Amino acid sequence: MVKDVGTSYDALVNLFKSIERFLSRLNIYTRIPLTPAVSDNIIKIMVEVLSTLAMAMRQVKQGQLSMSCPS
Repeated sequence: MVKDVGTSYDALVNLFKSIERFLSRLNIYTRIPLTPAVSDNIIKIMVEVLSTLAMAMRQVKQGQLSMSCPS
């Protein structure tokens, strides 16, 4: 049981690191003039972040986070 908690914690840390990388890219995009292509990329990044968070929340509720995220 303790091992499962550690594995889940590691998976959650990896998930937040991935989200941090997405948001770092978003921060870069917000510093350049908005063009349709830049706006499209910002939208895609936000969709991915929200989608990832929604998936993680579903799996945490089902107790499956440690099985689906690589450590």
